[in-house]
This record gives sequence, structure tokens and C-alpha cells, in this order.
Amino acid sequence: MGHFEEDTAVEKIGENHWRGYLRKGWRIGQVPNGGYVMALGARALSQALPHPHPQVVNAFYLSPTSLGPIDCLVTVLRSSKRTTHASVQMIQKGEPKVQLTAAFVDLTALKGPNWSSFEADKIPAWHDCEIGANSGLEFRERVDIRLASGGHVFHKGKPSGKGKIEGWLAHHDQTDPDTMALLMFADALPPPAFNIFGRVGWVPTVELTVQIRALPSSGPIQARVLTNSITHGVMEEDGTFWDAKGQLVAICRQTARIRLNA
Repeated sequence: MGHFEEDTAVEKIGENHWRGYLRKGWRIGQVPNGGYVMALGARALSQALPHPHPQVVNAFYLSPTSLGPIDCLVTVLRSSKRTTHASVQMIQKGEPKVQLTAAFVDLTALKGPNWSSFEADKIPAWHDCEIGANSGLEFRERVDIRLASGGHVFHKGKPSGKGKIEGWLAHHDQTDPDTMALLMFADALPPPAFNIFGRVGWVPTVELTVQIRALPSSGPIQARVLTNSITHGVMEEDGTFWDAKGQLVAICRQTARIRLNA
């Protein structure tokens, strides 16, 4: 069992009630990464629901979480042969912290036509990319980030002015990715706002939606995040993710606030 699976494990403690523990290794500053928190909530759903894989997960982050136990209260909204819809309220110290809504399916059973205008950029291979982002972050103890673009802002302090960051993502312990890991990886790259304004103070996520399109192959995940507009300190961020075989495995969008250093 890898660190990620262990650190997103949950146990059932009552009817529709699971409990997990937000653990060290996944924080940005003092706050657990939003994708990691989403994955823990989705792990509770995977145990509660008849379908094994998240297809779409949406999270609203009501207030910051902290290390320690977190309760996951599951409500099944509707279940059919192909899909189960459910929600999870994630509570810490009696306070709602995150509200998740999700659709779970069996990805191996999906059938239908294929088409996509998304194309993975031709970037250097995993071993040829720089070890990027802020290596001093606790989160980097668990996630290996290799940047193909956007890295200058971290070692030279100069943003390019382009609202895009791309590179590769993998577990530091070399565990292969799965659908739960894709939820976490969706929030793993540095915010593209860094490549516009420089390393701003904090970019907390307001809302994050992740769509899982396929089971990932073994190996690192190629990732691209970009923003097209920042309005009054509010940014939209779109992410696209491919596995090591070039298969599109996830897309996401999040809303985040940009808080500049004073």
C-alpha cells in the first residue's frame, strides 16, 4: 500500500458514516491540499456505493481543513444499473468543511463513441523535465512534480506572463496512479496565476470539479493547467491530464481566489 492509499483510507463507524484522517505530507502551508481532501471524501463514497469508480466529483470548500480526523456523511441521491449519484458532507470538529457531490460508475463497462479536440502538448520526457515548483512544500514529500513550463517563476522569480503551467505528476513512492489519485493530481500543479503575477501569497480553491475519463496506465501523468481570465482576484483554472500512454484520463475546472502578498 502506497502513502496515498494509506493516507486516504476511511473506516465505517456508523450507518452512512465514515471517518478518515488528514495526515502530514499533503499540506500546502498549514492546510491539506484540496485534491487530497477530495480524494479522501471520494474514498468514502467508493466504499458506500455499488459502483467502483468516480466519473464526476464536485467539491465546494467551505472552510480550510486541518490535520486530524474528518467525518464523511454519505447520502445516496439515486442509484441505477449504470450510475450512482451521492453526496458527502465532510465535517471536522463539528463544522462542515467540504461538500462533495459525485457520480460513480464502472469505467470498464462504459461504451460509446470517442472524440476529443484536446491534444497533449509535446513536452520533454519525465526524466528530462526539471524538478519543479516549491520543493520546500510539505506536499512535495508525497507528489513528484516535474515542470516543462512555468518553472522560471520558482528559481528566477520572473513569471512569463502566460497563464499556463505544464509538466508531469507522480507519487514520490512510485505507486502507480488510479482514479482516486487523479482527483488529487487535478489540484497538484502550481496555480497558473503564479506565471502571471509571480508567487502570490495564497490561492485557495473555492470549488473544484474533476471528470475521470479512463483508468490510467502505470507511469507518470502528463498535466496542463491554464487560466484565461482573472477578475477581481477570482481565477478559473482548467486542467487536462493524460496517462503515460497518451490516453486522456481526466479534465477539471476550479474556481480559486488570488490573495497577493501584502
